[in-house]
Amino acid sequence: MTDDSRSLAVFDLDGTLADTAHRQRFLERKPRDWAAFFAAAPDDPPLEKGVALALESARECEVVYLTGRPERCRQDTVAWLAAQGLPEGRVWMRRNDDRRPARRTKLEILRRISRSREVRMLVDDDELVCDEAERAGFTVVRARWTSTSAALKDAQEREGRT
Repeated sequence: MTDDSRSLAVFDLDGTLADTAHRQRFLERKPRDWAAFFAAAPDDPPLEKGVALALESARECEVVYLTGRPERCRQDTVAWLAAQGLPEGRVWMRRNDDRRPARRTKLEILRRISRSREVRMLVDDDELVCDEAERAGFTVVRARWTSTSAALKDAQEREGRT
């Protein structure tokens, strides 16, 4: 159940709450194996700092999730969040056919959300997403507690897949 009077804390998943290191190998080959990359997501270990921040944020905010994962991953994603003991909250995902860079899709959704609710903060590991959100006036917490492969960063920006 949501309380529309509470501010929102918006959390990214991959690289913020979920450690994707074990599946980045699927993006380092040519062609990239997106099916295998997303199929391995349920096995992601949680990132302790991100999970702790989400739990702490839930004391004052409604926690929601904004991910570049495609809609077809929804069931696995919701199950993973529950298995980690993360707060229940709405999950915004990209359409299966949406290949725009995350900085565009996420900012579009943040702006839409902020029309009816206060967004207290966005927590994300993608520097380009963070830069765009800050330029748009959002408060950003940069999730710098893990390293992301160059292949994943390239895929996020050029292929709009996560």
